[in-house]
Amino acid sequence: MRECSIFCDESGTFSKFNARAPYYIVTFVLHDQSESIVEPIVKLDAALAPFQIKTRTVHAGPLIRREDEYEFTDIITRRRIFQRLFIFTRTCKIAYQPFVVDKRHMTDEKPLSDLLSSLIRTFLLDNLAFFQSYDRVVLYYDYGQAELTKILSDTCKENLSNLEIRKVRPVDYKLFQAADMLCTLELLAKKAENKTLSRSELTFFQSERELRRTYLKPIRQKRF
Repeated sequence: MRECSIFCDESGTFSKFNARAPYYIVTFVLHDQSESIVEPIVKLDAALAPFQIKTRTVHAGPLIRREDEYEFTDIITRRRIFQRLFIFTRTCKIAYQPFVVDKRHMTDEKPLSDLLSSLIRTFLLDNLAFFQSYDRVVLYYDYGQAELTKILSDTCKENLSNLEIRKVRPVDYKLFQAADMLCTLELLAKKAENKTLSRSELTFFQSERELRRTYLKPIRQKRF
């Protein structure tokens, strides 16, 4: 049985437009189950072991901003953790598709849910032959936001007859953590484009040029 996995994560909220957080981003990470990623996972586990991450889960945003369990972690260590997950994401046989909504375009007539549903629906229909070539498509999401959970259920089930949706715990799947990192990188790309990178982001990546050269340009090769 041929199976395609889709790991989904988001960046942003369904709240009203805020100039400090103007984007809502959803990322799909697609993986053909016939392509083994056991070796990259083993390498990632070994590379992360010395850092003794309590949650056993790498969250890219808090890592950059020195939040949550990284509050007392120095920047060199945080960069090394970020790089380990980035290398895993780049070397795995996966592809990804981001959906970016500029919340300035939201209105009462066109709420975020409609804009996002339209982007996802268009992607699925444009690539329907690809998804129908699989016996089963399994979408993994952590049900972190009720609004997105409903959009995924309604839009994906409406367009993919071979779809299953499963709730996932980030700690259980490295590709879900990859989806989290890709959401963060897509957000950073938009902020770099509009010259709105924060001081902590510029410090973490050392410069906008370094962010583009080392991370954004290489990872874009994984676009679906």
